[in-house]
Amino acid sequence: MIDREFFLGFIKIHILYHAVKGPIYGADIAAELARHGYTISPGTLYPTLHRLSREGYLESETRVVEGKMRKYYRATGEGKRLLAASRRKIAELVAEVMEGI
Repeated sequence: MIDREFFLGFIKIHILYHAVKGPIYGADIAAELARHGYTISPGTLYPTLHRLSREGYLESETRVVEGKMRKYYRATGEGKRLLAASRRKIAELVAEVMEGI
């Protein structure tokens, strides 16, 4: 079992990655994360999205879809910069952790 704090770090990177590619919404990103083997409850996902917004990495827009309000998130410039920096660190980490394998 992965420690909750490590797990949330991976989740945040996934969220930023997809939010850079295009607008995301909660149920959509939850399904995408599940596809990668992450099980995340709405009680964890939505506060994470809100926190990333408060920290300036995501911006949101509310749209009406099939008569329902849906909040879409996309990466801000700061979110894009954070993902780029994270990619460099991930590459460095993977190289080090996988050394000798």
